[in-house]
Amino acid sequence: MPGLVVFRRRWSVGSDDLVVPGAFLLTIHFICFVIVSVSLVIFEYNTGILSVKLLFYHLIGYLLILFFSICVEVGICVISMRGSILDAEARTSINIWIYLKSLVILFDIAWLAVGSVWLGHYYTTAPIDDPKKVYIAIIICNWALVVITLITIWCTFDAAGRSWVKMKKYQRSMRETESRFNYKRSNSMNRNWRQRKVMRAYQDSWDHRCRLLFCCMGSSERNRNSFTDIARLLSDFFRELDVVPSDVVAGLVLLRKFQRLEREAIVRQRKNGTYEFLSGVPITERTQFLALNDAKNYDFFQTVIHYMYFAQGAYGWPMYVIINRSKMWHLVPELKCFGCCCGTSDDTEVIQDNCCLCNYAALKKTLQLGDIDIVYATYHVDVGETPFFVAIDYTHQAVVISIRGTLSMKDILTDLNAEGEVLPLQPPRDDWLGHKGMVQAAIYIRNKLQEENLIERALQRNPDRQTHTFDLVLVGHSLGAGTAAILAILLKPEHPTLQCFSYSPPGGLLSMPAVEYSKSFITSVVLGKDVVPRIGLNQMEALRADLINAIQRSVDPKWKTISCSVICCGCGPEPTSVVNMSGQDTHINQYQEERGTARSTSAHPTDSSIALTLHQPLYPPGRIIHIVRHHPKPDEQKYDSGWRNVLKNREPVYQAIWADSTDFDEVLISPVMLQDHMPDKVLAALKKVVSCRDRTVKACTTRRRNDNTTITTTTTVTTTTTTTQNTDTRYSRPPSI
Repeated sequence: MPGLVVFRRRWSVGSDDLVVPGAFLLTIHFICFVIVSVSLVIFEYNTGILSVKLLFYHLIGYLLILFFSICVEVGICVISMRGSILDAEARTSINIWIYLKSLVILFDIAWLAVGSVWLGHYYTTAPIDDPKKVYIAIIICNWALVVITLITIWCTFDAAGRSWVKMKKYQRSMRETESRFNYKRSNSMNRNWRQRKVMRAYQDSWDHRCRLLFCCMGSSERNRNSFTDIARLLSDFFRELDVVPSDVVAGLVLLRKFQRLEREAIVRQRKNGTYEFLSGVPITERTQFLALNDAKNYDFFQTVIHYMYFAQGAYGWPMYVIINRSKMWHLVPELKCFGCCCGTSDDTEVIQDNCCLCNYAALKKTLQLGDIDIVYATYHVDVGETPFFVAIDYTHQAVVISIRGTLSMKDILTDLNAEGEVLPLQPPRDDWLGHKGMVQAAIYIRNKLQEENLIERALQRNPDRQTHTFDLVLVGHSLGAGTAAILAILLKPEHPTLQCFSYSPPGGLLSMPAVEYSKSFITSVVLGKDVVPRIGLNQMEALRADLINAIQRSVDPKWKTISCSVICCGCGPEPTSVVNMSGQDTHINQYQEERGTARSTSAHPTDSSIALTLHQPLYPPGRIIHIVRHHPKPDEQKYDSGWRNVLKNREPVYQAIWADSTDFDEVLISPVMLQDHMPDKVLAALKKVVSCRDRTVKACTTRRRNDNTTITTTTTVTTTTTTTQNTDTRYSRPPSI
């Protein structure tokens, strides 16, 4: 940061990003230099033979090229390591070295071409075996390096880089004119025109990237419109921010460490009564743990676990194979060869499954929970059109509509179409907004339910078993969770008893009025530090501000900042900015103030005349059950000899708490932020909450039995035991039960 400017254009790489590629090329070229030098020394070359003479002089020439390559690459590495991320002045001479390296690459390509010609003419006839084997290895290796270098250059090419340089040059001249003549000039038409030109160029660039990434999807009108909307959204989000990808990586590394220091300071200062953090959530006296010792709450939580199987089953065979890698053969008896022609053996209607009905087979294996009848399953997928199935759950007397989450490139396009759109309600409510892509998916499923009369067909499926009295339940995970929540709001007027279970829903889903309305019939589940419930346009804009703030505080070179987080280098020193902030509450308070200011303003960090995007906040739906982990420390054993000692090998304690929609307005940087979103991890965590509860109850029962035995022995010991159990209410009570 900022992006490197060479050959009169900006590139998507910083001047401090050349350490690793420079070191890689340096290593390979040094090895080649040694090999060529050794081959020239130990092998005899009869220069009286033309082919041998040409080879000898070609190796000498290539030795010189390798020598100059090594010298230039050493210079690039040394200069690229200078200065901090923002201190580009310390690396201004890098341009000269890049021009020199470009010249060396041209000579290298020309010399390799000459060497390839020699191989074509003289390789078989040259009377020296070992040198020509070394020679062909050197030629192949260096051609591969040239190809890798060209691919890297292509990847860092910025299509709008030339327009960017022109705009920045004009802005710089305007600022110099204003300072020279001591006047303030308002935004002119030329300035606005140049900015609009750059914005159009970046929008076209993002549109091209989307079309390239999703090239296998075809070029339908819907896809082109989606590409255009996403390109405009992304170009607005990164509006004139001179940030390269490695800056984002370094910023995430610093931000994770700053977040950890901030949490430690909050606990140390007891801010708002916070005495610890569980999965990034502050735990205070006001925190409401889900009381699973209450029979009603326990049954409800078991229902949440039960319907998670439906949400997981919607993913079909890919998720089944991932979860049951050692039991994949269990699917074989359920497969139907050429099922698209022969159909299923039951009366289930299956749409657009593969020829062996793999998805339907995996669905049936997943739903072996009880008496469940699948009525309809469609695996048709398109932008704004999500697969789903309809089933009858006789055990819980419900008609279940389960919607699949993200599994295809078209689903990703639906996810990225994240701007707010008014929900199609009657009467309309302008302040009820939803995620645009998921609103479209919910409308598609509602229309499909009405066209195929699916809900009525399910209710009339088995009158003898009173299916017409069953309630309607909607479930989904991720994209399916957001679609299910919006669909539940649309269907609520027609089905007053409807319930929805939304697992790992997206954070930017509903506006606050819609969230408040949904709390009576939608229950969401979030695991740990899952990033998806914390991602919406507003949350991403807050993350953008946090990243810029973290980068501005960095005083170390980028390579040092990133290397401290790599597993093999994790034992290295902490970044200087983190060390300076550690244990200093005043520095942490200053960081919090700067972060709050950066989040609340839409001004560009380097040019106040440029306004960054600020979208209306959208939130996860309904009431939220947050599954959090607590990793017991060895010193915590002294607080309680009961429920914590049940856990072996410092196994984390899983607990369920009631969270508010606004608790997920910040992205928590963590190694498990993606892992916690996977449906199998969510289901496993839900089970572990009950498992921890059961083991805790068992431990408490055993302890009470031992206490009662002690009471019958002596009254003095009873008093001592009672006092010990109530010494520290923080750890003696099992808050998850």
